[in-house]
This record gives sequence, C-alpha cells and structure tokens, in this order.
Amino acid sequence: MKRSAVTLFALAVLVAGARADSLYRVGDETQKNLPLKWSVGLDFEWDDNVTPNIPVGHPGYRDQVMSVYPVVGLSFLNNSPQTTLEFFGRIGMLYYFDAPAAQGAKDLYPQGRLGVNFTHQFSDRLRFSSRNFVSYELEPDYSYGYANSRGSNPYLYWSTDNSIGYRWSERIATYDGITLNGFHPDSGSGIANGDSFTWTVYNQFRFQASPLSVLTLEYRYAQTNSNGAAADSTDQYILAGIEHRFSPNAIGILRVGAQLRQLDSAYGAAGTSTNSSSPYLEMAFHSQLNDQLSVRAFTRYGMENYGTIFLPIEYTQTKVLRVGLNAEYALSPTLSLSAGADYITTLYDGGRNVNTGLSAASSPSEDILNLSLGLTYKITDYLLLTATYNYTKSSSDLANHDYNRNRVMVGVRAEF
Repeated sequence: MKRSAVTLFALAVLVAGARADSLYRVGDETQKNLPLKWSVGLDFEWDDNVTPNIPVGHPGYRDQVMSVYPVVGLSFLNNSPQTTLEFFGRIGMLYYFDAPAAQGAKDLYPQGRLGVNFTHQFSDRLRFSSRNFVSYELEPDYSYGYANSRGSNPYLYWSTDNSIGYRWSERIATYDGITLNGFHPDSGSGIANGDSFTWTVYNQFRFQASPLSVLTLEYRYAQTNSNGAAADSTDQYILAGIEHRFSPNAIGILRVGAQLRQLDSAYGAAGTSTNSSSPYLEMAFHSQLNDQLSVRAFTRYGMENYGTIFLPIEYTQTKVLRVGLNAEYALSPTLSLSAGADYITTLYDGGRNVNTGLSAASSPSEDILNLSLGLTYKITDYLLLTATYNYTKSSSDLANHDYNRNRVMVGVRAEF
C-alpha cells in the first residue's frame, strides 16, 4: 500500500500545475536537477499581416513587415526529496525595421516572461505547492487559454496558484487552494474593455483507485471583476475526473462537469443579472514515447470571460473550445523538428446592447486555426540555429476578423 500512497501524492501535484501554467502542463515530469542555464538569441521575422484585424482601406491592412528580436533567458531547477524550486525567465525587445502602419503601432516593444514554481513536502501527508507566472508580450500564446487575436500593443498577463494537499489515508487525499490571475491590455491595444481580475478558490477530493489512477471530485468558485462595459461574473464548477499514468513516460488528466454562471452587467441605470450554465471539459496529456519523440495535447471547453465585448454588444455566454497539439522529434543528435496545431472555436451567444440592455438577435461564431513547423540545428554544444514557420487563419462572423497570416522566423541561439 505504500506504493499507492506515493503515487497518490505524486499525482496530486498535477492539480495545481494544470491551472497556473500552460494548458499543456500535466505535472512535474522533470526529476533531475538542472543547473542555472543562460541563453542569448537573435531572431529575424517576416510577417505578411502584422495587424490582421485592420479593416480594408485603413492604414495597416495586410501590412507586411520585417522585425528583429534579441532575447536573453535563464532557467534553473533544484529538486530534493522535500523541496522543488524552479524558475525560468526571458526578456527581449521586438523591433520593426519599419513601424507597422496601423494607428498607434510602434517600432519597438519590450517583451518578457517569468515563472517561479515551488513545492515543499512537510511530511508524508502534507504538501504545499505554489505556481507563479507573469508575461508582458505582443503576440497571444494560444496554449495559455486567454487571448485569441493579436492586438496593436502588448498586454500583461499574470497568475498565481497556491495550494495545500493533505493525505488523510492510504487512498484518500484532498487539495485546497486559491488562484489569482489578471489580464491588462495596454491602451491602444485594440482590445475593448479587456482589463480583468479573477480569483478562484477550489477543493478537490482524491481517491486512489489503483497504483496508476486517481479519481477526483472538484468544486471551484470564481469571481471576475472587469472594467468598462464588460460584466462582472461569478462562476461555479462541479467536476469529476481521472488522472492516469499510462506508462512511466505517459500521463493524462481528464475532468468533466458543469459550469454555472451569474453575470452582473450595468445596463442603463437599473442593471441586470443573467444566469446561465454550460458543460465544462478539460484534458491534458503528455507522453515521451521514446528518446526521440514527445507529444503533448490539451482540450478545454466552457464559458470564458475574455473577449466578450464588441461595442456596443456584450455577449453574456461566450462558449469556447480550445484544442492544442504539439510534437517534438529528434532526427539526430544535432537536428530536431517540432510541429504544433491550435484550434479555437467560439460561439458568442446571449448578446445585449451595453447602452440599452436590449437583446441582440445574432449569435456570431469564430474559428481560429494556428499551425507551426520548426527545426533546430545544433552547430556546437553551445550554439544553435533555429527556423520556424507559422500560419494562422481566422474565419469569423465578426467584422474585420477574417484573415490569413504567414510568419517566417530564423535565428541563432547560444546556451551556456
């Protein structure tokens, strides 16, 4: 039974990890220590539609630009039987040789990310976990499940997830935690009423069904405060799930249930409150198939708070399905390939005019497909060449949201 208890607590770490970081994340696969590593890179990019949501005939429509992106990064992982400390960060400057023509666009943008993760096991029964992430960047990262479209200016996104896990018996454990996150687009970003702050408390009951499987029941309570015309919301999630290790190098998480929402919107002087519900699903999977090939995937479906305003209409039921797949393959010790796909489909329902409170008849939808291919060639133990191609297609009922976009990036990176 001791092995079951160890597996239970090892899988328990996945709960916090799946929410505070990328949707791909399913846990702490890395077990060995990684010393402090620095990287310095320089990338050149050609973009054939740098501001894709610009209307026909306006400055910036189908604007083609060249840019350079110098970046410095570092990473570190220290893993002991009781404590794991990990941090990673990068900072760079995106410079356009000719500033994009769209109104308010600049030729220079600072960009950066920082993550700090900490786990401490006080005893065989009690564990604390903290995952923290902040980014300031121009392009949306689809794997973080927040932004869909590129704005004209950067945005700040941050999150922190802190939880306590306790094992009550050999088969039963609980996890209790609080998550805070915020999204703050710069002025002139083209994101209307996008500033928001969300806090979430959660409790998860865990049952060790087998040495490799954990069954879960979870309740989450979240409140989102938004600025401007965007509504404040209260969301409750009631979920059942399973976490299973298919092999020593393959693990997956599945949670399904219901999302219950109350939306408080300041329509006119009286204000209104709207209640709605939706199925909710989240899945994450990671597999290191062999020394050469690794595969990651995620799926999430539910109602989201971001991007609900297209003035003068606010959509009170924005239902979004997000699917992501990423694979990496080492052809040789010096050459590796990567490929990825993201698909996001959104149904905007429950529309209301923010000025009058009257219902809007239309329920527009939007589909975004993002594909990427990349290769990395190792010149020496410290020097690498990289190349990436990215294609994005948006098909939308919303005005000015139909576009195609191609990006090609080549660069060099030194690691030491």
